[in-house]
Amino acid sequence: MMKLYEITFSPTGGTKKVADMIMDRFRWESSFIDLTDRFTDFSTYAFDKEDVCIVAVPSYGGRIPAIVGERLRQMKGNHAKAVPVTVYGNRAYDDTMLELNDTLIEAGFCPVAAIAAVAEHSIMRQFGAGRPDEEDRRELVDFTDKIKRGIQNGSLTETPHVPGNRPYRSFDGVPMKPRSGKNCTKCGLCAEKCPVGAIPTDMPMSTDHSKCITCMRCIAVCPQKNRSISKVLAAAGAQKLKKACKERKRNELFI
Repeated sequence: MMKLYEITFSPTGGTKKVADMIMDRFRWESSFIDLTDRFTDFSTYAFDKEDVCIVAVPSYGGRIPAIVGERLRQMKGNHAKAVPVTVYGNRAYDDTMLELNDTLIEAGFCPVAAIAAVAEHSIMRQFGAGRPDEEDRRELVDFTDKIKRGIQNGSLTETPHVPGNRPYRSFDGVPMKPRSGKNCTKCGLCAEKCPVGAIPTDMPMSTDHSKCITCMRCIAVCPQKNRSISKVLAAAGAQKLKKACKERKRNELFI
């Protein structure tokens, strides 16, 4: 019996928003697997050949987040059909889609289609602001209908060619790291929700920069709005991205 899974890494919600638009259009009963949950044993997930997995991941510097690759490779794809969804902040996704495709194949999945979609940039939110919007939703609905038909009629069986280069581009992370302000109540929510355990539970006002991937989850979940990144570094980063993010990027379908 065919089962539908949503497998998503979405620290600030943008990637999940895209994935949900796709999942809603399938209109099949589905299960959700949260790749940001570091307490999950992902090696317990084993899929069947008839299953369909929508795997949505953000692009960080033109690559998939390293922790995503680690967690996906723990799963047993068992030739389940996969639809890799690369979500990016209106700049470019570079090698992200190819790396995600390769990782899924390595884990035993069979990618049969791929989507590139735009959401708000997770750090500089002025880029791709408000996206995915209604126009995006219409495009994603159209893409999903084509994928769904192809899966149901058996025409989608081969892995599509997707953009990207091997070796993948080098990415050493973002130099700016979230920091704590004066209003930390030590509630520990940021430490609990951090996908990589970069915030000590016993000292949530600090951040381990060697572990932090600047996913912005701690800023998004802090009830006191206590965490932030350097405004000076953010302004410099925005100036650097301004030209590349100027034009509205389109969503893309690969089948």
